[in-house]
Amino acid sequence: MSLLERLNNDMKQAMKNKEKDKLSVIRMVKASLQNEAIKLGTKELSEDVELTILSREVKQRKDSLHEFDKAGRQDLVDKLHTELSIVELYLPKQLSEEELSEIVKETIAEVGATSKAEMGKVMAAIMPKVKGKADGSLVNKFVQQHLS
Repeated sequence: MSLLERLNNDMKQAMKNKEKDKLSVIRMVKASLQNEAIKLGTKELSEDVELTILSREVKQRKDSLHEFDKAGRQDLVDKLHTELSIVELYLPKQLSEEELSEIVKETIAEVGATSKAEMGKVMAAIMPKVKGKADGSLVNKFVQQHLS
């Protein structure tokens, strides 16, 4: 089942169950997918593009979460936590820190990086491997740890 089919089924279910928050988030994600399809001039998006869009949605919410938390807006923080939990349902299973650390070590060995100056090379090699399965800032942190 494609992501769009899952979203449509979940949207129908959310309507039946009168889950306004879930319905709203699903509609936002669907709109993002449809906008990207229009932008690319295609009817169906590849799984890779869908993952990119979902990751972007999660990142936007996490960035907003941080800002609202700093501003002391607990009402908006709670709302964003709910939205994040819904969007994350559609992402693939996230890698554990141990799995991610292992992938970072392997990639550093593959690339032959020895210093932080080569961090860009390592990140460029790692990100396609963990796309949608790990947060970029967490990957960055592990790469820095292993290169120092």
